[in-house]
Amino acid sequence: MATLEKIRSKGGLLVIIIGVALLAFIVGDALTNSRNLFGDHTSVAKVGKEKIDYHDYQRKREELNHRLEAARAQNPAQYANFDTQLLAQMAIDELVGTTLLDRAVSRTGIRTTPEQLRFYVIENPVNQEALGTIIRQLNASGLSVTTPAQAYEVIFNPKRNNLTEEQAAPFRNAWIAMEEETKQMIARNTYQRLLYGTVKANDLDKKALHNDYIATRSVSLAYHPYGQLDEKEYPVSDAELKEAYAAEKNNFKVEEPTKEIGFIAINIAPSAADRAEAKRIAGATAAALRDSAGTLTPALKKDGVATQRIRKRLSDVQAGPVLNYVKTAPHDSVSIVVDNMRGFTVIKMGRRTSEVDSIQLNLVQVAGQALPAKVLARLNGGLALDSLSTAFSPDSVIGQAEQWIPLFNRDGASNAIEPAQLDSLRSAGGRYITLLSTPQGALLAKVVKQTAPVEVVEYDEYTYALNPSTKTVADERAKFEKFLAENTTAAKFAENAAKAGYTLQTFQITPSSPAIPRMAGYNQYYPESRQVARWVVIDGKPGEVSTIYEAKDATAPALYAAAVEAAYEDFVPMTNKEVKTYLTEKVRRSKAGDALVKKYKGAGNDLAKVAAAMNVEPRQIPSFRFGRGAGVNDAIALGRIAGANPKGGLTIVKGNDGVYAYIIEGVSTENFPYTDSAYEQQYFQLINPQMDQMLRGATKVTNNAYKFEAGE
Repeated sequence: MATLEKIRSKGGLLVIIIGVALLAFIVGDALTNSRNLFGDHTSVAKVGKEKIDYHDYQRKREELNHRLEAARAQNPAQYANFDTQLLAQMAIDELVGTTLLDRAVSRTGIRTTPEQLRFYVIENPVNQEALGTIIRQLNASGLSVTTPAQAYEVIFNPKRNNLTEEQAAPFRNAWIAMEEETKQMIARNTYQRLLYGTVKANDLDKKALHNDYIATRSVSLAYHPYGQLDEKEYPVSDAELKEAYAAEKNNFKVEEPTKEIGFIAINIAPSAADRAEAKRIAGATAAALRDSAGTLTPALKKDGVATQRIRKRLSDVQAGPVLNYVKTAPHDSVSIVVDNMRGFTVIKMGRRTSEVDSIQLNLVQVAGQALPAKVLARLNGGLALDSLSTAFSPDSVIGQAEQWIPLFNRDGASNAIEPAQLDSLRSAGGRYITLLSTPQGALLAKVVKQTAPVEVVEYDEYTYALNPSTKTVADERAKFEKFLAENTTAAKFAENAAKAGYTLQTFQITPSSPAIPRMAGYNQYYPESRQVARWVVIDGKPGEVSTIYEAKDATAPALYAAAVEAAYEDFVPMTNKEVKTYLTEKVRRSKAGDALVKKYKGAGNDLAKVAAAMNVEPRQIPSFRFGRGAGVNDAIALGRIAGANPKGGLTIVKGNDGVYAYIIEGVSTENFPYTDSAYEQQYFQLINPQMDQMLRGATKVTNNAYKFEAGE
């Protein structure tokens, strides 16, 4: 009773304590899990109701970055200009695709059998990256394995391979994780094969394709293209536009929220003052190299003049001004050989020599400390290289005959052999010498042959890259800031851009846009313009103009700004400039087509007269096939001609691109063999199934990637 009384007396305090604790719990849960009070703050994307977590996105970004680095290491030229702005959307695409695929796999109940798992892990590994990592880690731990079967044996029979359970445990965990990953890969591949297998032609489909190909028509044709139509002669009303839009509305559907923007990019070039300064520096560089010191001053180095010593075969010097100069330049001469919009190059000529650019050696590898001296003595005593294996153990001595060693490559001296070693080889008089010696063994060598000497040039190359100066960039920015201050709405931004000397481009930007494209429809983007796309997607509202964004590459600085002209989430509206232009032209062509068909029908039932009225010459198509119209590219005309009755006489029809008048002169069937497999493949190519679209169907995908990127 006393205890209960104490609790009752402290009731108010307990309510406060419990309330604070509950609030702390709720707030803490919201901050850490972010899924209860304030929505889902860790979902970088959604596939239907399934969420893709930001941490998975981060890991995928890192994985893609590692792949890119590896690709650049293997093929630097191909990936040198890869735009890393693409990585964010590539990560989303992969994660969305995997989510869709795993969902489909789960729904179909595909499972991996033990037999399949063994085949794809041991006999024909498909998860080579994870398996390779395990094998490398085993080898690094002193366990020599080369195949998956050997790795499995070591990991799951540790005692037989002198391992404790504790030592084997990490490898076993890694192997089990690799198997789970492989099961998933097998299931995905199985589903993909099944899905593609659903796109299969039946016998009627294949026969229809064959019949379309062998059925030919001999056609006489006259064609009047619409060309540029007079707006006054064929006016288009708002009511007609609305009707056309309603008929084609589904063609303007957007998959995700879209914003239409006006965009200005200013690529900053060096100013006249920058070019004048570059010329001054070029002259000062040449003068400094010609004076008694003959070296760059600290001031010129600070200005950005770079230098490197070049020693190359003359034949490896790239064709151009440098080669033209060093061919004949005297020793210690100095010349400005390049001076243009990119900068300058000054050459100070060095020595011109005649040198052997490759030698042929006999090489002998000998193991141990004492044996090399014995082998060397026997070789110089007359033992033939091919007799080494009988005179000494093949496990200790290996000979390689007539190995060519390049002393120069395209970039200069190859450093394959050190100068001291080369001198020793040449002065040995055809005898073997010890080229390299270690406690583990030695490398013996002798010169067999040398190439004829070639001309080698040595010179110092001084270069300066002409980039826009800090002042030039600041001046351009000030000018742009003035323009934006005077044009604070999207309408003014678009209206006055050209007057201010700027080129305005129009783009549609979505949450899946990697950055701002250089041209609509092309997969090339303005450098560092993802920051602009982020503002558009996250912050920009219709009518608003962004601040200035900057690409800070010193060699090609740029300034950007965007204005949001419109936003839509379901369909591109009829007011969109491109949509309105498209519909207007289509309606105008249709009206012109009606008028022209009526006009040409009045010319009589004679193709020659109709062609004369069109002011064209009729032409013959001896073998017209459906889908292969011998120059007829209009879908309406193709279909009408392919299905026309040979006895129908002259037909005049309006197409999308003009008016066609034709007569079917004859119908024939070619003797072309039917091959089931050929038309199976042709059907597949015609359908051209897109795996991602087949998986996605009507599933809504939401991309939130820009929400996780830093703002301005």
